[in-house]
Amino acid sequence: MRSDPAQNHPVPVATSALASAARLTRPGPARRPVCVGRPALYRVPVRKPLDLPFDPIERAASIWERRFGDSRAMAAVTSIMRAQQILIAGLDAALRPFNLTFSRYEALVLLTFSSTGALPLSKIGERLQVHATSVTNVIDRLEAAGLVQREPNPRDGRGTLAVITEQGRQVADAATRELHRTDFGLQALDRDELQRLFTILRRLRVDAGDFED
Repeated sequence: MRSDPAQNHPVPVATSALASAARLTRPGPARRPVCVGRPALYRVPVRKPLDLPFDPIERAASIWERRFGDSRAMAAVTSIMRAQQILIAGLDAALRPFNLTFSRYEALVLLTFSSTGALPLSKIGERLQVHATSVTNVIDRLEAAGLVQREPNPRDGRGTLAVITEQGRQVADAATRELHRTDFGLQALDRDELQRLFTILRRLRVDAGDFED
């Protein structure tokens, strides 16, 4: 978080680069990344409410409009990036009592969806849409916690299965109840808004080639 010299208020990391381009602030020192695989600008989760007297994204969009033209795409992207910060920070905080991050929780729940409680590591990466190295790291952590164990894949002599343990099932169930309690951090939206949000983002994923519609 940085300060807007004109207003003496902090500006969220997700908008500070745009604000800098719009002469709202000056670049600050580099920050150490905390989320592997995401652009450095969006890696620092902001957990505490900023309580700004203005919307910095809206302000950046207004200046962008005057300098560069239509700002709707920029404002939408920046809002999504800021929302990602908020959600990851909140989800990881909710899952911390279970010694989980959201990525580990996703992998654990994915294993509960399997009829055998086991999946090849390659399949986990495919379903979670992450790189094989990230899957290995996640399974390493879950295995160290006793939530998952590795077994040879009987259908592939060179492959490995991740198998959820009974303790893993119990932790997944408890963590899921906690996330449901807060609607996965989206309690500010009603059911219709959640469906519309899913539909809009689904179109983005289809356009990116995640799957065929």
